[in-house]
Amino acid sequence: MKRKHCFAILAASYIVWTAPSTVLAQNKEPTGDAQARCTALAELKLADTTVESTILVPAKSAETTIAGEVPGYRSFCRVVARVRSEPGSDIGVELWLPTQGWTGVFHGNGSGGFGGTFALGYAGMAEGLRRGFATATTDAGTAPASPLDGDALIGQPRKWRDWGRLSTHAMTTTGKAITKAFYGEDARRSYYTGCSTGGQMGLVEALYYPDDYDGILVGAPVMNRTWGHAAVLWNYAAANRMPGRMLSEPKLKLLNKAAIATCWRQGHGLAGDRFIADPMSCKFDPQKLQCQDTATDNCLTKGEVATARAFYSGPTDREGKPNFFGWLPGSEMPDTFGWSFLQKPIDDQPPFGALFNWEFGADWNWKDFDFDRDMPIVDARLDQIVNDATRGSLAAFADRGGKLIVFHGYADTLVPPGQSVAFFNRHAKQMGGAAKLADSARLFMAPGMMHCGRGAGPDSFNTTLGIPPRPPSDDPQHDLFSALIAWADRGEAPDRVTATKFSSEDPGRIEMQRPLCPYPQRAVYRGVGATLAASSFRCEAPIER
Repeated sequence: MKRKHCFAILAASYIVWTAPSTVLAQNKEPTGDAQARCTALAELKLADTTVESTILVPAKSAETTIAGEVPGYRSFCRVVARVRSEPGSDIGVELWLPTQGWTGVFHGNGSGGFGGTFALGYAGMAEGLRRGFATATTDAGTAPASPLDGDALIGQPRKWRDWGRLSTHAMTTTGKAITKAFYGEDARRSYYTGCSTGGQMGLVEALYYPDDYDGILVGAPVMNRTWGHAAVLWNYAAANRMPGRMLSEPKLKLLNKAAIATCWRQGHGLAGDRFIADPMSCKFDPQKLQCQDTATDNCLTKGEVATARAFYSGPTDREGKPNFFGWLPGSEMPDTFGWSFLQKPIDDQPPFGALFNWEFGADWNWKDFDFDRDMPIVDARLDQIVNDATRGSLAAFADRGGKLIVFHGYADTLVPPGQSVAFFNRHAKQMGGAAKLADSARLFMAPGMMHCGRGAGPDSFNTTLGIPPRPPSDDPQHDLFSALIAWADRGEAPDRVTATKFSSEDPGRIEMQRPLCPYPQRAVYRGVGATLAASSFRCEAPIER
């Protein structure tokens, strides 16, 4: 199981690394020989930093293969460095510095899961390189951990802190210093992109290091780390504590179909859509599917109903009061990281369960975990180390003109979408209202999209992601990264962006398009025109009742 999912993550990153094309912007070429300048970085002296390798990667032309067109990429200097500021801290940083066509921009990228690898940043770096940016990523300071396995971090609280807060700032300051050494001048602008753990890393930058970036684009950001992992454990326990509780693929499809139909009847979707437009407003109880007599794939047993209800509710206390967020109707997908993933073990452990090993030791057994008793213990130890995204203020970032865009799929089953909505509502109150917050930060919710991509809804609207295909255009109307740059550089705030769904059988064919609107607005059908066309929808704020 672990091998399968780790391969899926890394393969997606590697595949997109082949995506850069040689699109050159205004030239800011390093003086002197590129090979010599790249090699010289190995001798660069920076505080607490060791440059481990420098390699000049030659440009590669685009080529046509039996698999289709494979874009090329420009020549760049690849630098790997390690920052060791304290005992127990070892933060890896990788940079790609284009030898021609540098635009004067520094571009930071986040990691994913427990980190431990550079590979999860490669998709964003490939896009940065394509645009002529000096681009960087970090392993989050957690090697030899891997994205799905954090057991290597047991007994290493400084690595927890680097993962929870410090590694992205270290990547940024180190990356900018190496960029200046290579080009002989400071970067004039800086942008950050990341999703999941990388989303959390970007929020921490905006909240605590407001001078690091001019624009930050993050997706599905993890905020409350301890309760986020507890939510996954809650799901796993619901499906596995008692026999007969696990939801099979046919049962998940049954749930998904019923949820979509129910929400459509309540006015929260369109006929023919395979997703729910506004699942946060929909009320769906899986008990309506409970078997009356013999159990079949066309109904749910009493135990399966209990599991589904636990997934929707999220963690609750003994009295049933919510402790955290649950998954939304329409998210019941048997996908790589869907509800099936949440029910199955990785090395005989719940997914992402290693965080609990940090507190309770390598012999921790999920079957003995009591949420009411044990979560206060977990929070007492880890909250101040890994949950900084739940605190802080965007005021300083906004005051210096910083721009933040957050996106989140409504069908996400790894990071609850309600958490992003709550984040914006909280900061709107801090900043003096939603209109004031919208001057510097905007949230785009994506109906039908799963964690950072995939799902039944349109998921192609961000050239840095790597999981869905590239948008049909990288203009600000179709690509949130371009929209972020237009907002940060030219003051063109994004009022909507068109999300695209490509055909799974014919990857180049557009199946449908739908606008994503800044929260709390949503896409509303105009009543005329094809529902597969974005032009048939307008962005509209919900009517308050």
